[in-house]
Amino acid sequence: MYSRPIKILVKRYKLLITAGIVGSVLVLILSILISPLEYKADAQVLIISQSRLGVDPYTVVKSAERVGENLIQIMKTEDFLNKVAEQNLSIYKEFGFQDLETRDKRKLWNNSTSASVVYGTGVLNVSAFHKTPETAEKLAKAVVDTLVVRGWEYVGGDVVIKVINNPVATKYPVRPNLPLNVFAGFVFGVIFMGLILVRKFR
Repeated sequence: MYSRPIKILVKRYKLLITAGIVGSVLVLILSILISPLEYKADAQVLIISQSRLGVDPYTVVKSAERVGENLIQIMKTEDFLNKVAEQNLSIYKEFGFQDLETRDKRKLWNNSTSASVVYGTGVLNVSAFHKTPETAEKLAKAVVDTLVVRGWEYVGGDVVIKVINNPVATKYPVRPNLPLNVFAGFVFGVIFMGLILVRKFR
């Protein structure tokens, strides 16, 4: 029942590979045209909860993690963006935030930055994205500097935020994920051509 379609595909494997390559190239071109290549810059801050007498280290770390989770949500807000602008107006203008409506401004901000907590450590990873690695590093630095200087306004004065790793940009673009897209294009091309061949020669 299944032997004939398999024989058809094996016999015309070169055509399948060609279709896969064509699919990869098309997806690669579309990825570059639709979404500009962007670099990522990563920085880390350490959240230190001022421990009260008698509080065990585990509880202190868990408290820092909760603070980090709160900061991740805070970083998505327009209020935090405004504080970043106060901290570094040049980067705010470089991204063109001042020319955007509120909705577009929030969308660009959330697309340009992200953060995550390293659980069990109290470390907060901060990432920034841009078409040039230098600008990505500038934005990441502006964000962590704002966290250090103004973060207490969101989490209280009993928390200290310290930069432990300055921003470093990737050597190559990370968005869109070209290797993954190319692989998906290859698989799609192979499957698409396989279906055509099976229908034609069965």
